Amino acid sequence: MSRMCVIGSFNIDIMSAVDRFPRTGETITVNTFDLQIGGGKGANQAVALGRLGADVMMVGKLGDRFYGPEYMDVLKRNGVSCEAVEVVPGAFPGAAFVAVDGNRDNILFIYPGTNALVDPAWIDRNWVAISACSTILLQLEIPMETNLHILARLRMETPPGACRIILDPAPARELPAGMLAGVDFVTPNEVELAMLTGIPVENEDDFRKASAVLLNRGARTVIAKAGRQGAYVSDGHSFTLVPGFRVDAIDPTAAGDSFNAGFALALSEGRAVLDSVRFANAVAALSTTAFGAQPAMPDRARVDAFLKKHS
Repeated sequence: MSRMCVIGSFNIDIMSAVDRFPRTGETITVNTFDLQIGGGKGANQAVALGRLGADVMMVGKLGDRFYGPEYMDVLKRNGVSCEAVEVVPGAFPGAAFVAVDGNRDNILFIYPGTNALVDPAWIDRNWVAISACSTILLQLEIPMETNLHILARLRMETPPGACRIILDPAPARELPAGMLAGVDFVTPNEVELAMLTGIPVENEDDFRKASAVLLNRGARTVIAKAGRQGAYVSDGHSFTLVPGFRVDAIDPTAAGDSFNAGFALALSEGRAVLDSVRFANAVAALSTTAFGAQPAMPDRARVDAFLKKHS
């Protein structure tokens, strides 16, 4: 199995469960509270890959305050290589404040912390290791200029087909013109897809139209995550729903990151795109059956057993 690289964010997750979300100006009492040394879309994807048995390295920055150094231990315990992770003295790492309501919906507030310090210079310093990887996973919780720098260097210096690029456009924001050109797979959920394209996404035809917009902007394949339904795969030639799996969901926080990790791993093993999406759907489904982000992510044995059961 070839090495994969995740370039992105770390967050300390502050989790709570509530019966319902408060109205403006209202104070409510939470039912549960937890602080987890593990979160951020980048590190979540790296840990999920490590749990699945991948050879994965993480590129990013942590602060040495508020559990930053302890996060390094979390990465190492989950099989993530940390030689391209810097611990910045005197700085706070990123932090996420997550609430889940009685309908299993969630809201998140993000403090960037040292994620905002992952600059092009840090990428260049670690470029030899980054460019040696066969798959690179990106998200939008580090500065946009850094992601653009990574994509530009890959386009200029990497032979076609030598490196697979998977972009999770989350949290959703407007993408600079041309950013998607050459991205092999872009993986928005329905909310992100609507925000990126301006098309309200409520049914299959909406998924098709919105996915076409991203293809026209240069993405080679759009994999639109549709929650319990599964994921729609569009490459300009075909448009296919890969159905999801029914599970007793508790918390969807880790689903998107687990999906991307499962998809990347399956592709690295030589599986076809649709089969890789099915594997990703299984990883994502299992991640919703426990509370929290990284604690809920399944290992490879559990995923294989689940797929065998649902064959």
